[in-house]
This record gives sequence, structure tokens and C-alpha cells, in this order.
Amino acid sequence: MTELRTLKVALLGCGNVGAQVARILIDDAGTLAPRTGARLELAGIAVRNLDAERDVDLPRDLFTTDGETLVKEADLVIELMGGIEPARSLILSAIQNGASVVTGNKALLAADGPALYEEADKAGVELSYEAAVAGAIPILRPIRDSLSGDRITRVLGIVNGTTNFILDQMDSTGAQFADALAEAQRLGYAEADPTADVEGHDAAAKAAILASLSFHTRFDLENVYCEGITRVSAADIAAAKEAGFVIKLLAIAEKITATGTETAGNEGVSVRVHPTLLPREHPLAAVRGAFNAVFVEAENAGELMFYGQGAGGTPTASAVLGDLVSAARRIVLGGPGRIESTTGHVPALPIDAATTSYYIGLDVADQPGVLAKIAQLFAEHGVSIEIMRQTIHRDADSNVESAELRIVTHRASEAALAATVEAVKALDVINSVTSVLRVEGA
Repeated sequence: MTELRTLKVALLGCGNVGAQVARILIDDAGTLAPRTGARLELAGIAVRNLDAERDVDLPRDLFTTDGETLVKEADLVIELMGGIEPARSLILSAIQNGASVVTGNKALLAADGPALYEEADKAGVELSYEAAVAGAIPILRPIRDSLSGDRITRVLGIVNGTTNFILDQMDSTGAQFADALAEAQRLGYAEADPTADVEGHDAAAKAAILASLSFHTRFDLENVYCEGITRVSAADIAAAKEAGFVIKLLAIAEKITATGTETAGNEGVSVRVHPTLLPREHPLAAVRGAFNAVFVEAENAGELMFYGQGAGGTPTASAVLGDLVSAARRIVLGGPGRIESTTGHVPALPIDAATTSYYIGLDVADQPGVLAKIAQLFAEHGVSIEIMRQTIHRDADSNVESAELRIVTHRASEAALAATVEAVKALDVINSVTSVLRVEGA
């Protein structure tokens, strides 16, 4: 029997995911070897603090603070440190020394991915990052490989488990945003500082990666319109439910022909993250708790949906190991690394180039002619109203009646819709615009 070669694996970072990756590499070494065609030897784990508590009991002699030396002696490098530096420098060092790299660092890829891809292509090594988007869900490889002969037209994704848990809690229990966030923190779904999640930054980084692979063009964070969920109220959730919708934070990347802007008529890609109303019968509407899902539309394959756990040590470690085994097989079999497929030049279009529908909440004076004034203003801006619901309420202190209007529009240019909302605010019968949210899938 032919003796299997040994490939040295360097692990950078030993947090929740890194600890599980190390455990699997040690415990499942015998299982992984025949799948890979080589023994995967965990050569070391670079960490900032040797004495930090770990989720998994690992051999002490594996740990080092010298990540630079570790990556120079490795055949394969797994980067799970997060952040920009020193992760970027260590990845570049690994690539330049001929090691293939597996990373889950979506922030780094969104900010500096093109430079890293270019270096990997030059060196003929793999740079794999399935774990950077949607945890355990195998979404990047299907987009990059399985759908490479097709044309993807649109990607809709719930790619942040924290915000999905919060919005699901608000929908199912009627909780306010602050209370749902506190519950997410208590259960460990949200960090003590949840800004990256609730303001949409984490989802935006993932949207840039999904768009880059789907449309074979390099997109970064600057190309992503980003809006978080902090202004979504319990009243918005309740009104959406009454109208047959659920609110999700969606990452959206779609190929469109621009309308209503200086780029009108130009083809390009709109990449955006924002709270979105979805009909309750849409497949993404059923994604509950901290789960993730990505809905892909392609010219020939049609509609596809990928669903699963989007975070957590063990699920994300599964995605990391999948990339690692693939990269190891390439080393064993020989040949160049996978060339980055994002080599096109499709322009990124601004948010006002998109065509969307709006859900608008208005607090208005309860008097004759109000609805006619509002409808006329929408018509003047070329925006058609699909649904209008009115609820009358009386202020307990002043005994003054006002009306709450909830309007869902037909699809129109984002620019026209935004202009309509601004014009509505100026009407003397409008007390306030209580909410403005986008609608998809209707």
C-alpha cells in the first residue's frame, strides 16, 4: 500500500470556530486522510494569548504566538483570526510561500479581497472562503462551480443569524427591538456590541462576496448600499403581518437595467442590504431563528434555495474543513490552484438605479380629502399604490383623532419612490412618516 504523504496545516486563531476546526483535525485525522489522499497534520495554532480559555481541550504544545514562522512552514493555512491585520499580512505571507489558504474572514475579503485573489492566482495556490458566508451552508462553491455555466440574475440572502433571530422574535412575540436584542445577547446570538450585525455591516460584507462570485466582477463594501434594522419597530412588524408580510434583513445582488438616474438605460449590478418585506408564502419568509438561507435565481436553473445554520463553531468548522479537503486534494493531485472567476467588468449601480416596491407608514390628519391628496401626489411621481390601509386612533390626552396609513406601492424606480416620500413629508396633512421599508417578492 502506498504511503500517504503528510501535509502540514497551520491554524491562525482558536476562537469558537478555530477550536472546533482543531478538534476535528485531531479527532478525525484517520477519516480525513483517505478523502484527501494525504495525512493532514495540525502543525500549530497561532494565538494572541497562550493562556486564554478555549472551548476545546487541545494539546498545549500546539499553541504559539509566532504566526509568521508557522505559516512559512505550512502546506495549508486556515485563517480564523478575523479583522484586517495581522490576518491580511499572514495570508499574504502564506500565499507567497506557496501555501493554499482557507479563510472565514468576510470583512477582509470584502475590503481587500481583489488583492488577495490576485496574489493567489500569481502563486498558483488556492484561496478558499466558503465559511465567510452563511456558515455551514454550501453556497459559494455552488455559485462558483455548479452554476458557472449558467447566468445568475439575482441573489437574495438572509446571511446574518443575529438579525434574523431579532426580527423573528419581534414577529412571533410582538417584542420591541431592544427586548429582542437583549434576548439574542442572553442566548449568545448577539455580541455585547452588536453594531456590526444590527447596522447591517456584517451582511454587507457577505453581500459583496456573493455579488462578486455571482456576477464575475469584483465588488467591495463601497459598492454595497447598507441599512440596518435598528429603526424597525414593533408597529412595523405588526402592520406587515396584518398585510401578509414578514420583515427580514436581506442581502440582495441583482443584475438590472438602471432607471430614473444619470445611469438610466445602463446594465449593471445593484448590491444592497436593508430590511425588506417579504410575502409570507415566499421561501425566505419561513427562515426562523438564527438560521440563514440564500435564494438564487438563474436563467437556466431557475430558482434555488440553500438553507442551514449560518453561524456557530461546529457548523462553520464544517465549511472550513470542506475547503481544506478540497485544497489538499489539489495539492496531492497537482495542477494550479483554482483561478478566481471574478474577472468581469459589470458596473456597480447606486441604490437609486434599482426598481423596488415600498411600504410606507404615515401618521396623517383625520379629515376629508387626505387620501385623495396623497394618491394624487403618488400619481404625479409615477408611483402606483397597490395596497392602502387606514386605522383611526384617538390621543388619550388631547382627544384628537388621527389616522395611520400603511401603503404598499407597485414597483417603480427607487429614485421616484424616494422623491415621492420626500414630497409626502411636505404635505400639510401629514403629521409624520413613521416608516419606509422596501418590498421584494410580491
